[in-house]
Amino acid sequence: MTAPIVIKISGHELDDADYLAQFAVAIKSFDVPVIVVHGGGKEISALQTQMGIDPKYVDGIRITDAASLQLVEMVLCGTVNKRLTRTLVNNGVDAVGMSGVDRGLVRAGKMQMPGQDMGFTGVVESVRGEVLLELLAQQVTPVIAPICIGEHHNYNVNADHVAGAIGGALDAERLVFLSNVPGVLHNGEVVSQLTPTQTEAMIESGVIFGGMIPKVRTALHALNDGVKQAVITNLDGLVTRGGTVFTP
Repeated sequence: MTAPIVIKISGHELDDADYLAQFAVAIKSFDVPVIVVHGGGKEISALQTQMGIDPKYVDGIRITDAASLQLVEMVLCGTVNKRLTRTLVNNGVDAVGMSGVDRGLVRAGKMQMPGQDMGFTGVVESVRGEVLLELLAQQVTPVIAPICIGEHHNYNVNADHVAGAIGGALDAERLVFLSNVPGVLHNGEVVSQLTPTQTEAMIESGVIFGGMIPKVRTALHALNDGVKQAVITNLDGLVTRGGTVFTP
């Protein structure tokens, strides 16, 4: 079987029906196996606020207390996962919604942060890649929510890191991080390819700045997980196979 592509779609556009429909059409056009991992942070924060819970973060990572874990599970495994899966199916993609808990797909442990109890926020420990390979062999597209299985309870794990771990476990051809920008820009043009050394130099010089820094750090993290290529692009770049490609 051809090596799969892992696509991580962030939570920012997951409540936009038109965007999701365009995304589904793009996935339908791929001639290689695809695995979709999604976030949902915007809708999680909105529900937390509605329920009187103040969203809290450390270095951009959500602190998941017991009350928040219930909300996170509802949003990610329920509302967002089923909305995305429904849109894919209705656009001709044979998709199945699941989470890291199902069949013990992604096992996690508690995230350790000095001086801060992260509650039920976790880090990936292992991936059962054969579960996904079975689905891909049947030409089924897995749509994965980043709620992962622990020994005594579930963990909320950063979707970028879940996507990287899955990509590494399956020796994925590439991991695409869908963003609201076409890639890393320099003088208004997309930089087509970067190595870790070049990326760090561009951060140091200020070419990569602001919100792009965590995006490229995530791409480099994916390379460390074993992904051959990590790509930052937008929906148009997904269709045209454009964006910035990060290679070891």
